[in-house]
Amino acid sequence: MEKQRCGWVSTDPLYQQYHDEVWGRPVYDSQQLFAKLCLDGQQAGLSWITILRKQANYESLFANFDPQIVALYDDSKVEELLQDPGIIRNRAKVNSIIKNAQAYLKFIEQGNDFSEFLWGFVGGKPLNNRHACLADVPAQTAESEAMSKALKKLGFNFCGPTICYAFMQAVGMVNDHIVDCFCYAELSHE
Repeated sequence: MEKQRCGWVSTDPLYQQYHDEVWGRPVYDSQQLFAKLCLDGQQAGLSWITILRKQANYESLFANFDPQIVALYDDSKVEELLQDPGIIRNRAKVNSIIKNAQAYLKFIEQGNDFSEFLWGFVGGKPLNNRHACLADVPAQTAESEAMSKALKKLGFNFCGPTICYAFMQAVGMVNDHIVDCFCYAELSHE
């Protein structure tokens, strides 16, 4: 018998692996959260599978999202990146990763913990939602709106409330697996 998955998952093996092993699993490492936030920003206006297929290229071209390295990318590096078909060649999106790395470093240098900051929007532990179908899942919430405003105030961009909610789902801040999905019970601890 085939596993029951959330309705957004196609038959693409890469998408199924992402759903089964990554999406909704809590991430607490600050740099991993930074990387995921940057990748989710690249999704704006596109489907997630497009970014997922390019993730390895992003990781390679952006030094595994090491903010210490990415924050130093200059105009010539941006031009080089914009020539690479392995990523979304949008100047604003490429520049957003650099800008976000700079904002991240500034935040950390002030003695803050990025993971604690982000997880604070959900009280430090995953929110367990109970959605019967995909139509019940919101595109944004009060928590994602608050996160978006706070990130923008820190200098981040490509982090609107919808992107923040997709990020929160992906890194397990909210469990939005549909209740019939085999991952739901595993992550909800019911």
